[in-house]
Amino acid sequence: MKINISSQQTSPQAIVYPLKDDEKLAENLAKIARQAGLNPEILQRDFKAGLKEMLTLYPAKKGVEKIYLIGLGKAPKSMDFIKVFRSFFYQNRKKLPLSISIDLKTGKLESSIEYVVNGACLAEYEIGIFKTDKKEGTDFFAAESTLHIYVAEKGIEKTQLLAQIGEETAKTQIRIMTLVDAPANKKYPEKMAEYALKTGEMYGFDVKVFDEKECEGLGLGALLAVGKGSTENPPRFIVMEYNLSALADKPLKKVGLVGKGVTFDTGGVSIKGAGSMSYMKSDMGGAGAVLGTIELAAKLKLPVHLIGVIPVTENCVDGNALKPSDVINTYSGKTIEVIDTDAEGRIILADGLSYIKKNYEPDVIIDLATLTGNCISALGYHAAGLLANNDDLANQLFEVGQLSGEKLWRLPLWDDYKDMMKSDIADVKNLSSLPLAGAITAAKFLEIFIDGHSNWAHLDIAGTAFSDSEYGSMKSGTAFGVRLLTTWLRGL
Repeated sequence: MKINISSQQTSPQAIVYPLKDDEKLAENLAKIARQAGLNPEILQRDFKAGLKEMLTLYPAKKGVEKIYLIGLGKAPKSMDFIKVFRSFFYQNRKKLPLSISIDLKTGKLESSIEYVVNGACLAEYEIGIFKTDKKEGTDFFAAESTLHIYVAEKGIEKTQLLAQIGEETAKTQIRIMTLVDAPANKKYPEKMAEYALKTGEMYGFDVKVFDEKECEGLGLGALLAVGKGSTENPPRFIVMEYNLSALADKPLKKVGLVGKGVTFDTGGVSIKGAGSMSYMKSDMGGAGAVLGTIELAAKLKLPVHLIGVIPVTENCVDGNALKPSDVINTYSGKTIEVIDTDAEGRIILADGLSYIKKNYEPDVIIDLATLTGNCISALGYHAAGLLANNDDLANQLFEVGQLSGEKLWRLPLWDDYKDMMKSDIADVKNLSSLPLAGAITAAKFLEIFIDGHSNWAHLDIAGTAFSDSEYGSMKSGTAFGVRLLTTWLRGL
């Protein structure tokens, strides 16, 4: 699909008019009715521009085959634009002509073009990539189609730039959604490492991959301990670096990202129930967010110094597997008592956080992980948990979450919870003995391994990285974190 941004209306086969329910609605509908040779009173009666409302018109005048009216409600937010346009193009992908125009000028919606384009492009993604029986018929995204977007002449250069950002964001999100939705036999640790290496080559950032022996030499004992139950697919430790400092005229912000990369989580010896275990292919959603953020930053040439660290492993059941009561060594030198092998994500993040702090000393550290069911219990599937030791960073991320549509909600990180992670025989235990405040105690565990860094945030994306949607009959990947973090980086 080719995207064309222009202040001159073309001659498409169909036009989409997104409209808000505001004081201009009646006037805009009358204008559209006149152009289409339709009765404006009937149009004003039948279309109220409620959010997700859609009306298809067949113009009496020759030229345009169809007109689609799409309602945006009274005060649409960024995610409303994304959802509305993704849904429209996904549901109609087999019906749309190969030349279609979105008119943003009539409703004065140019400032939202990034989200309009992002939503339209995201509609290309289909979950069933491993199906051999493909659907017949012309697909708007598979064909040589053109999406024209009609905008005002004033500020068109900025509008075109925002459209490009929306398109590139969607392309990266689709790559990450494909990765998260892939089954475990298609993305074991070595495959994840290959993905990172190939992405670095494609978009121009450095990638180093440490294999099992090299991890042992580095002292990544926590990562190796979790991976002991997977003898055929041993762990990998991925370090990525994107740096435009050489081209900058001032020092760039150095940002460290750490992503949990458990490519399949059985729970280990503390095994999960079979009912939902198949969804544990998504337990590398944090790693996906880090991969996608660095890829997109490189594509957009953002002026920032980014380091991404991803500990990657499977958590499987085997005679060699980690056992409850084991005490393991970590990269930091601290020891962990294992209470529950299904609390493995925080164990591998311990090595990732310690490594990035010691070797890079970033100005900011942010980790992302599908970490706790407790966070889902607290926040559901509409917001990720935000725990931070710096109020300014927490406020920035919260505001960007509201802007980008990838919402965060802050949970406390008070020291009152610290004692719940104390161990009698090691420096810390990996699970509290009390079934309370699990998302918070997990963050208190991670805090130990940032070694006093004063600008750190932990994002628990368990409920947002993989969720139900209208695009499939089962849960699927969302690429949560990519748009959030990239929007934040653009504002640094």
